[in-house]
Formats: sequence, structure tokens, C-alpha cells
Amino acid sequence: MAESFTVMQTDGQARLGRLRLAHGTVATPVFMPVATAAALKGVLPRDAAEVPMLLANTFHLMLRPGAAAIKSYGGLHHFMHWAKPILTDSGGYQVFSLSKLRSIDESGVTFRSPFDGDRIFLSPERAIETQLDLGADIMMCLDECTPYPADRQTAAASMQLSAGWAERCKTTYHLAHEGRSKLFGIVQGGLYPDLRRTCLAMLMDIDFDGYALGGLSVGEPKEEMLALVEEIAPQLPPTKPRYLMGVGTPADLVAAVNRGMDMFDCVLPTRHARHGHLFTSSGAVNLRNAWHKNKQDPPDANCSCYCCRHFSLGYLHHLFRCQEMLGPQLASIHNIFYYQNLFSAMRAAIKSGILTTFTQHFYDEQNNN
Repeated sequence: MAESFTVMQTDGQARLGRLRLAHGTVATPVFMPVATAAALKGVLPRDAAEVPMLLANTFHLMLRPGAAAIKSYGGLHHFMHWAKPILTDSGGYQVFSLSKLRSIDESGVTFRSPFDGDRIFLSPERAIETQLDLGADIMMCLDECTPYPADRQTAAASMQLSAGWAERCKTTYHLAHEGRSKLFGIVQGGLYPDLRRTCLAMLMDIDFDGYALGGLSVGEPKEEMLALVEEIAPQLPPTKPRYLMGVGTPADLVAAVNRGMDMFDCVLPTRHARHGHLFTSSGAVNLRNAWHKNKQDPPDANCSCYCCRHFSLGYLHHLFRCQEMLGPQLASIHNIFYYQNLFSAMRAAIKSGILTTFTQHFYDEQNNN
């Protein structure tokens, strides 16, 4: 993806980049909110104008409403009325989460639908064909998400399976590709750096448009996760985008950007919002806490989102206590805006060469509140 992705500037290991895709150009580092079933939970597309790119999930969409149905609309963008880029996850993580409902072998994954119990087979070939029908800007190879903890033998076998599937994904992509979507490979290998390096070498031989680190944020200690990112990120191809899958607390994202990763996704902004938890410039806020009952201050005095410009902590507390759906909606709008504002600030810091100072200030603010 040398001509589609450009590193504009670096600050330490961090990279300021430009990613050109079929539905627009995206500045990196970038955070992609998760629209699993072709919808940001609780947020209208018009209220996510600052979001440059979304993630949707192949696994869920192939089950409901089905890739053929979405293709009949002209693809996922038309189906969900979203004009900007979309990345689709292959479904590997969802298969991992259905451990009691699936079986895996070299040919692919057989599982029972969690919705109606139907028996479904997902192969690397079908994963790519489905994503092509969806019309994603970036597609992911089907992989097996290595569990945690995993002994070396288990991690090695899982890595080899994922690498073999990646080659089949690339073959299917090459035969059917129309030139619009990009295909990313996923580096697996558990918490064993040498297995990760072996997997990366295999994927580089196949040659992908970008490279992701998968199988993290699945229960391992954060220190071990960040240590692995620190070791493997610099070995990823310097001219290709680097995607850290599923890692999403603000603190972890800032740390990963400092370690050279470019792209991120996580369900945390909207999931936490639905439970009354806000991410703010001064730390986490639990809206259900009675402390906020009579607070007339905005949720975050340093935030300019729709929620913070118009509503008070006391009002949001009231909405959650009364179980009004507007509460999770406003909280989701804020959390999504917070994440995008955080990444905009990090891009500006990299451009100015002050990311170290920005990072220290960020952690000081989070730790002092």
C-alpha cells in the first residue's frame, strides 16, 4: 500500500500518516468506532460527523441480514447511509468468542448461529467473498484469535493456521478483487515474540496492504500487551499501515500510538456510555453516582461535543436513574467525540514534535483525578 499510505512525519516511534481509500482519505493515527451490525449503537450518523472511519463486522452481517441483501443495496455504505471509509473485521474474534458453539480445522470454522442455531461454515474464501459483497474499504483476513493464556504449542499451532488462512484469503482476493478494497493480514502468535515475528515474515511473503496485530486485549495483563506491541510494531513494514485490533482504553491507545501503531478500534466508547460511564479530560465519570445529582456543570468542561455544550451532569444523572434512552445516546455522543478529539490532539502533537510532552500531560491529568 506504498502509494495509498504515506507517513508524513514521525515523533519517536509515533507516525503521522495519510491513508487513501475508496471512500476518502483518513489521517492517522485513527480510531474507528465499532458499528458491529452496520450501526453505531445509540448514535445517528449525523451525530458522528467527526468520525473519519467505522468498523463493521462480517460475522454479524453475514448472519443478519446477509451479505447478498446488503449487496443488493449497492453495498454497506448505501445500506447504512455512511459515505466515509469502512473497515470490516473478518469474524475471527466472534468465532473465538463462540468457543462452545464452533469447531475449527484447516478448512475453516463450523459454528452454530447464536441467533437461530443454524449450522454455518466460514472459510477464508467465504470471509473474503462476503467482505467483497459488503464493499468494505479495508477487509481483514480470517484468522484464529489465540486465547489467553495459551502455551507455546497451542499458540504456534494457532499462528500456523492463521498464516495458512491468510494465504488463501489473498488468493481469493486476487482472483475476485475489483481494485477498490484493501486487504490486511493479521499477525498472530500469542504473547510469544518469536512466534509473532515468524507469522509476520510469512505474511510479508504473501504481501498485504496493511498489517494488524490481533489476539490482544483478550485477558492478558496490559503490561505484557504493551511490551509485545513495543517489540513487534517497529518490525512491521514501515510503508504500510499498522493496525492494533480491539485495544481501546484511552491510556492504552496513547501508549500504543507512542509505540508506532496507526489504526485502532474498540467497543468501549459506546459500551461504557450505555452503562453511564464517560471518558473525560479529567478521567472517568460514573453518571449513576449520586454525587452528580445536583451538578449543573457540563460532563467535561474542556469538551465541545453536543452533549457537553447543552446538558449538565445532573441532567445526565437523572436520565440514567430514570432509564431514559436519551441518557445512553448523549453519553455515546460524548464518548465518541472524546476519542476522536484525543486522536486529533495526538496527530497535532506528532506534527509539532511534542508527543512526549502531550503524553506526560495526558497521564498526569488522568492520574490526578
